[in-house]
Amino acid sequence: MIATLLFVVFLVMMLVGVPIGAALGLAGATAIALANLDAQWFGLLAVPQNFYAGLGKYPLLAIPMFVLVGSIFDRSGVALRLVNFAIAIIGRGPGMLPVVVIAVAMLMGGISGSGPATAAAVGGVMIATMTRSGYPPAFSASVVGAAASIDILIPPSIAFIIYSVLVPGASVPAMFAAGMLPGLLVGLALMVPSVWLSRRHHLGQQEAQLPRPPFWASLREASWGLAAPVLILGGMRAGWFTPTEAAVVAVFYGLFVGMVIYRTIKVRDLFHILRESGELSAIILLVVALAGIFAYSLSTLGIVDPVTQAIVNSGLGEYGVLALLILMLVAVGMFLDGISIFLIFVPLLLPIVNFYHWDPVWFGVLLTLMVALGQFTPPIAVNLMVSCRIAGVRMEESVRWVLWLMAALLCVLLLVIIFPSLALWLPTRLGY
Repeated sequence: MIATLLFVVFLVMMLVGVPIGAALGLAGATAIALANLDAQWFGLLAVPQNFYAGLGKYPLLAIPMFVLVGSIFDRSGVALRLVNFAIAIIGRGPGMLPVVVIAVAMLMGGISGSGPATAAAVGGVMIATMTRSGYPPAFSASVVGAAASIDILIPPSIAFIIYSVLVPGASVPAMFAAGMLPGLLVGLALMVPSVWLSRRHHLGQQEAQLPRPPFWASLREASWGLAAPVLILGGMRAGWFTPTEAAVVAVFYGLFVGMVIYRTIKVRDLFHILRESGELSAIILLVVALAGIFAYSLSTLGIVDPVTQAIVNSGLGEYGVLALLILMLVAVGMFLDGISIFLIFVPLLLPIVNFYHWDPVWFGVLLTLMVALGQFTPPIAVNLMVSCRIAGVRMEESVRWVLWLMAALLCVLLLVIIFPSLALWLPTRLGY
């Protein structure tokens, strides 16, 4: 009865517009109070304890730093220089600007690890350029929103940090390595329908008339931005610093590039950058802390084991259960953001992972691919929401284009299911 009430309270609060974090915390606290009616106030002591326990994890220190990195590189002008360099390599012509968008988003993913931050940085530079080149704003917004979803796969990834905190068997370096190859595959997969749609519908006809930036000059300008992922990932691999320390190094590197090299960030801009990243970090970490209360109520009420038994005894078999989880999580991804999905469903799904002896690192990549799909799947798609706002179009206008991009990502998801080595080869090779 209390277990049912836990989900009912959560769903009702979500429907009436209560923020996701508050809905998780209030539903969990209500369930804890009802489960301890004989000593209600004593039982409620578990609420502040689990609120703190949800935050008191060392890897979470990396999140505000990587959020700050995203904000710094967004304002430093790195995205514009990466765009010019990508155009210098790829060239001009119908369908080439979408390829540039996806390539730059992949490079930005190696800096910030935040999809919305990349959607804002790349969209702010590219959507106006694509519109001038003859691409419909809805198409441009769709490509930017889908491309930004790669960021939670290519390290450093905030989603992987959250997952590694929830799953002891999956370390942050292992998750970072596991996401590299699938992230590259997603980028290549998104390029195929982007180019095909552009040429089929004769989009971007004016693009070939625009000048092509000189290669060596654009390489020189973009070199500082290109060095950022090398510094972050190479430093972690070399053992110079942990992922959390890498985030701090990236902050100072970004400030050096923005204030000394490009001189696009002034001292007066720092307050706005710090406030913006502080607000976003506070939202993320508050949801994490309140989800800890929800997860505690799930475990103490004994909900996880019956759900696990019901799924594994459903007669669907291993791959049938996996297909069911994909359908469920993709559907949920249309309405919830990625971090909320991780915090709500990983405690429920972990016993199923253990029952079928799935590799937790491989499953983490699968789960992140599903979340990436949800980030640009209407009606609530955080990346698509940002890019549509920049393009000045309604999200409904992007659906005809987004469906093709969703199909491309689903193909990569199926490949990772069929060939787990796509996710596991690199972390095994690196010894994680």
